[in-house]
Amino acid sequence: MKTTKAILALSDGKVFEGISFGAEGETSGEIVFNTSITGYQEILTDPSYKGQIVNMTYPLIGNYGISEEDHESVQPHVEGFIIKELSPLPSNWRANMSLDEFMKNKGIMGIQGTDTRALTRHIRDNGEQVGIISTEVTDHQSLISKANGLPGLEGKDLVKEVSCQKAYGWEEAEIEIKTAGGSNHDQTEHSKQYKVVVYDCGVKYNILRKLRNHNCDVTVVPASTSAKEVLSMKPDGIVVSNGPGDPAAVPYMVENVTGLIGKKPVMGICLGNQIIAQALGYKTFRLKFGHHGGNQPVMDLRTKKVAITSQNHCFAVDGESLNNGESSEFGKVEITHINLNDKSIEGLRCIDVPAFSVQYHPEASPGPHDSSYIFDEFIEMIENFK
Repeated sequence: MKTTKAILALSDGKVFEGISFGAEGETSGEIVFNTSITGYQEILTDPSYKGQIVNMTYPLIGNYGISEEDHESVQPHVEGFIIKELSPLPSNWRANMSLDEFMKNKGIMGIQGTDTRALTRHIRDNGEQVGIISTEVTDHQSLISKANGLPGLEGKDLVKEVSCQKAYGWEEAEIEIKTAGGSNHDQTEHSKQYKVVVYDCGVKYNILRKLRNHNCDVTVVPASTSAKEVLSMKPDGIVVSNGPGDPAAVPYMVENVTGLIGKKPVMGICLGNQIIAQALGYKTFRLKFGHHGGNQPVMDLRTKKVAITSQNHCFAVDGESLNNGESSEFGKVEITHINLNDKSIEGLRCIDVPAFSVQYHPEASPGPHDSSYIFDEFIEMIENFK
């Protein structure tokens, strides 16, 4: 293993030193911490992390390598990766390469050997902020000054940087992993009973796989696609996907969704929840430190059941902002889910039109599968609308 020194400098003056892995050079982004124990590959390739440097709270990362079948998009989107200790010898019969090789091949910088617990506590106490990882500059004050001059996520439209450029169809369903002695994986054939259009705001592949598992004929369209264009495709339902950045910075998506609610069944996930909320009249706000990880407890207020969920967002819906408590232009709206850690809104549902959304990731990857029933509710909504 190489031992090139790397520096991590935060805009508030906090500095951490460590050893470089992956690519070398210099990178910047907002520092967030993720509490997942596994799933680092899915995190690296989740488009929602565009603009962010991810600090993993679990101390040992890389021990099962990288499998080409586990990507959540075509390429990594994180700006950098911070870990306590890199496992140099991955052990996994499905692995194609090590984490270090993958990050080097994809040009993603990493720093290991840092005190990730101290960094996590610092972010928790002082909030998420811009940071820089560098193997080129060792002067602390120079890096701090540079970080101070960089913008954060507020007001930044990152959706346009991760959305597809043209529409495409999706065929792959979820992979069923077999034992090492059998075939690598198996995919059950699924019919195409429901035509579903997915707005790509930074969609994860497992959302698309889940929809195929539910017999959906899936077409993914760019975020810039108008409501008129989507309706001309005659879909049975529409999904507004997850994605990165500030939900208030994508008014064109709010306009698109406003033109679809009430005309077709609509489901939103993560950023999609925030976009639908804005279309309904809510405002969004920045969390001090966001929800990133696979162990966020969420209560379904309709059943009082609690699910452990996978999440990744820096912004939340302001529950008090809907027209001073009045109904939206689409009728009444109910809050369906809340986060039990901070009571933030995790789900909305329209009473008078077929539309609902959740702030967490029901498709998991990584994370628990407690919330996969959300896709069943989407199909039920489509059936009831027909």
